[in-house]
Amino acid sequence: MAEPFSVPVTVRGYETDIQGHLNQSVYLQYAEHARWCLLDAAGIGQTDLVSKGVGPVTLETTIRYLRELRAGDRTEVTCAFTWGEGKTYRIGQTIRKADGTVAAEFTAVGGLLDLKERTLVADPRVYFRALAADPGVFGL
Repeated sequence: MAEPFSVPVTVRGYETDIQGHLNQSVYLQYAEHARWCLLDAAGIGQTDLVSKGVGPVTLETTIRYLRELRAGDRTEVTCAFTWGEGKTYRIGQTIRKADGTVAAEFTAVGGLLDLKERTLVADPRVYFRALAADPGVFGL
């Protein structure tokens, strides 16, 4: 199996709470950032999605906080898609410190929303394959 897509992120001081830990809501922003970077790496921009009349949606997210992150910590945020046969897909993500320590793990369920009908498209893989210059980034 190929290594999952990853993007580096350095924790910024203004993202921390009074204890000096990365604020819990920012973990979600890091995960979202990695997903958009994956789309970009595949050659898909927001305007490409809109022109096809679709947009990605997150239906469920679970986060396991395992180790604290502090200002200045250099991390790697991974992102890997798992495809089923239906309207949804799963995304596994990890935030790992530079020393390899796992700080957080994410599991998410997503789909592609038809922007006109406001329902999930039947098979999101079809859209990602059609739009992507490199569908391999999605594991397709």
